[in-house]
Amino acid sequence: MLGAAFVGAFAFRLPAEEIIPTITTAFGNTMGSIGLVILFGTMIGVILERSGGAISMADGLIKVIGTRFPTLTMSVIGYIVSIPVFCDSGFIILNSLRKAMAERAKVSLVAMSIALMTGLYATHTMVPPTPGPLAAAANLNVVDSLGLLIALGLVVAAVSAGAALLYANSFLKKDIELLPLAAEDTEVSYEELRAEYGKLPSGFMAFLPILLPIVLICLASIAKLPSAPLGAGTGYEVTVFLGTPVIALALGLIAAIFLLRGHGKLSRFNTQISDSILLAAPILLITCAGAAFGGVLGKSSITGFLSENLATLGLGIAVPFIISAALKTAQGSSTVAMVTTSAMMLPLLEPLGLNQGAGPVLAVLAIGAGAMVVSHANDSFFWVVSQFSRIPTATAYRTLTPATAIQGVSGFIAVWGLSLVLI
Repeated sequence: MLGAAFVGAFAFRLPAEEIIPTITTAFGNTMGSIGLVILFGTMIGVILERSGGAISMADGLIKVIGTRFPTLTMSVIGYIVSIPVFCDSGFIILNSLRKAMAERAKVSLVAMSIALMTGLYATHTMVPPTPGPLAAAANLNVVDSLGLLIALGLVVAAVSAGAALLYANSFLKKDIELLPLAAEDTEVSYEELRAEYGKLPSGFMAFLPILLPIVLICLASIAKLPSAPLGAGTGYEVTVFLGTPVIALALGLIAAIFLLRGHGKLSRFNTQISDSILLAAPILLITCAGAAFGGVLGKSSITGFLSENLATLGLGIAVPFIISAALKTAQGSSTVAMVTTSAMMLPLLEPLGLNQGAGPVLAVLAIGAGAMVVSHANDSFFWVVSQFSRIPTATAYRTLTPATAIQGVSGFIAVWGLSLVLI
């Protein structure tokens, strides 16, 4: 991404004295605006993963939804777990549960894989504090509207996951041949997986690190409405302060600490925080490098060219979706597609009529929908799902890849419908 920024700067003939300040300013501004939020969100996800909180969340959802509709249960579990936990890690954690539920319900393992994959994918690209939508929000200057982004993102993600669920159900009773288990591998049952964590945290404590930041951010967004529904004065100031994304995620992290139990709690916390920093570092660098590339594009003549030509086509909200889908399909990473597209879109919002009201927020969601189209061999998540599900590559192309196409297109249709009402 940084290489592309430098190459682009010379290709677009930016003045030599402006190249370094443009790149470093865009890089630093993005790190300053969302760096701590991504770091705290990653820490919450790691603690939930390592403490058994994600398993406890899955158990709680099974108790509420039941196992009568296994693919629905699997999709909802993925939808919730992927808000703080990366979709790759979420699938690995929940893989044993997927197999256990498939065997109990006598349904296809492939159908369950699609349901879990698409449930995880939906919120991964739509709902902060996942890095992709968070970075896109920062690039389009809508961090102050994070509550609205979360609220609409949850709706669009639900539509997207629902459409993919209908597709997954078409494989419920199909007998699809899977790859044999390798001789050196052993399958761990869901009961054995639960036992590895010892005593699991309560469902309430497992959900609290996710729900607390979301509620605080949404309350702050409501408080900022022109009608001031929550009043003014000290109460307003406290609500807005606690709903600042950095503070809200920090409080979520504090709640996550209580998931750690037993002796050596401090040592385990230190280890998990160190691991979180290692996990967050490449994400932060990719996000900020993408912003630097976007800063170069913003200074170049290409934005004027796109503004003049795309605005006349009347595509509106479809433009961010198309660009994001093209980048996702070409290079594989949803996060990179969202970061790059959002950086390109900032100067295009006004020509496309997306700079007013909820327009920038819907642009972020359109970018998120495009970042799902499509997952194939250049996407690490494609290999995580296919390998852990033992689905042959050719079969994965026929099953998993179309699921992400359906998911992305249906998500965009939901965004387009919202744009008719909100813009």
